[in-house]
Amino acid sequence: MTGAEARARLAAAARAEGAPSSDYDLNAHVALPEGRVLRPAAVLVAALEGRSGAEMLLTERASTLRHHPGQVAFPGGKHDTNDASLVATALREAREEVGLPPETVEVLGLLPPHETVTGYLVTPVLAWVPAAFRPVAEPGEVAEVFTVPLAHLADPARYVVRARRWRGQERRFFAVPYGPHYIWGATARMLRALADRMPR
Repeated sequence: MTGAEARARLAAAARAEGAPSSDYDLNAHVALPEGRVLRPAAVLVAALEGRSGAEMLLTERASTLRHHPGQVAFPGGKHDTNDASLVATALREAREEVGLPPETVEVLGLLPPHETVTGYLVTPVLAWVPAAFRPVAEPGEVAEVFTVPLAHLADPARYVVRARRWRGQERRFFAVPYGPHYIWGATARMLRALADRMPR
């Protein structure tokens, strides 16, 4: 997938209709409490021109972190009161976590928000990074910055459903493995939502 094609398909995905997603999408047996309060957060779902065409930027969280250690994630985090918007949150976090200069990022739009089991309402900010940059992993937060071909992540057939025990119940979730990287949980669910919206 070329850069121009990828940018066009991502922009179309941002304009497409779609419902919010959730970590509970594959777990209909879970009853969510009424009136629950979710904390706002945002992630940068950024694609760039790589060696194999368009690639998606991802990180592996440090193994020493208290929450989600060693998991694959987008650059992002909780909304800070000093952030002007959720887009600003995603751009700030990407600068801090992988050294991505905000001025090089072309924001294409937003995907519907995603509810996580940890109580966050995450807004995925779709973006294209037209200029090449050298990622710098934030010490203590990010173990690795890597990319995955967008063609792999845009193919719904690449996604599988897995299950594991969590808080005494079986929890089903999406996974989209790539090489040594096991992409699963909220990150895989948001990627699957993106794949479902991208024109074929």
